Amino acid sequence: MENLSNPTARRDGLVVQETPGEVLVFDTKSNKAMCLNETAASVWKHCTGENNLTDIAKLLEKEFSAPVPEELVWLAIDQLGKDNLLQASETVAAPKGLSRREVIRRVGIAAVVALPLVTSLAVPRAAYAGACSPTPIPAGNCAACPDGTPCDTNPGTTTCQGGSCV
Repeated sequence: MENLSNPTARRDGLVVQETPGEVLVFDTKSNKAMCLNETAASVWKHCTGENNLTDIAKLLEKEFSAPVPEELVWLAIDQLGKDNLLQASETVAAPKGLSRREVIRRVGIAAVVALPLVTSLAVPRAAYAGACSPTPIPAGNCAACPDGTPCDTNPGTTTCQGGSCV
């Protein structure tokens, strides 16, 4: 992976909804929903390709009116990269060669600003999110379910195919 000092937030294929204290992001390519806490969202917002870790830390200090160590910014960028919210293959080296665990320990003790947090969850594709049950469906209801859904009809009919139990 390339080591870049000015990360750029990925915007294509994302649906973004800002809410008080967090940002919700849905990745239409991976069907993954993510929630960025206020710290992670602010770092992501400042990943313009023009700001380095130091610049982003200074911008966050103004935003939060509190000291923000560069290590905290690195943690956020590291997590954003892992969740594919930065341009492809971008990464920023850990400060002073520290491990992620060491950075969390150092920042966690000294930080007034909350540690950056990105939580994510896989979202089922629309075709699988319908009303069809994973259990067999009653006879006559097959037309509403996707092909391959188990049927509960006469003996010998097992799955939905083209709107009929076969």
